[in-house]
Amino acid sequence: MNTRIGSKTKATVWVVENGKMRSRQDYLTTEEPLEIRLLPQKKTVAVTMRTPGADFELAAGFLYSEGVINSKEDIQRMSYCVDGEQQYNIVNVELRAGLIPNLQPLERHFYTSSACGVCGKASLEALNLREYPEIFPGPIVTDETIYSLSTQLRAAQSIFTATGGLHAAAVFNAQGQLLNLREDVGRHNALDKLIGSALLSDELPFNNHIVMVSGRSSFEILQKSLVAGVPIVCSVSAPSSMAVSVAKEFGITLIGFLRGERFNVYTGLERISATSN
Repeated sequence: MNTRIGSKTKATVWVVENGKMRSRQDYLTTEEPLEIRLLPQKKTVAVTMRTPGADFELAAGFLYSEGVINSKEDIQRMSYCVDGEQQYNIVNVELRAGLIPNLQPLERHFYTSSACGVCGKASLEALNLREYPEIFPGPIVTDETIYSLSTQLRAAQSIFTATGGLHAAAVFNAQGQLLNLREDVGRHNALDKLIGSALLSDELPFNNHIVMVSGRSSFEILQKSLVAGVPIVCSVSAPSSMAVSVAKEFGITLIGFLRGERFNVYTGLERISATSN
């Protein structure tokens, strides 16, 4: 039997070890769908599997990073749908009067996997047609600062500590100080929550900041970072080829395989200073 407790779900598991079997209570990362609806259009613009929590930040960050809204002033009100069993899995976003949202950027989410080559080219061209915050030339950070990020990220993941199955996105200042972190079952959702939190708190763009995500860097991670004005993006694992293309095209420093005192720089080496040089 599974029992949901916020972002965690309590479950019974059977441990098999050294030829013996025993049961114990464990925690799983909760995963449920979130539907984002625009009002007054009454249009569903996204359904994503996410970890419950910071749902309004997730909705705001998603709409901002996809270019549907341009500022927090475009949002008049956010609320949960109060009807039916899924009341906390549906967020209604009421846009300001007179705003006609541009929903075309959302079309790339519906490309089929068989058109990946076309999808990648079209997505990169679409980015060039949008206006983004300027990616500043700085900051220049030391390798020691970059080394410290993964340890801080892991230490701040409270839900991951309990469940062992959650992604995170965090923002740091140029000195490597952790400023904010969000967790979710999906990397993209964690970053949307982080960006949404900053949007609603008037803390965007992330000039002179560093963003780090668990897992790998994909096209979507770089696209969302670009919208937020992030000059340095780090990840625990490898970036995709499209992530590197976006970083190179828009002047973002992209770091991968950041583990302990080692990392790879794929683009934007000019922002990294090695202390031993």
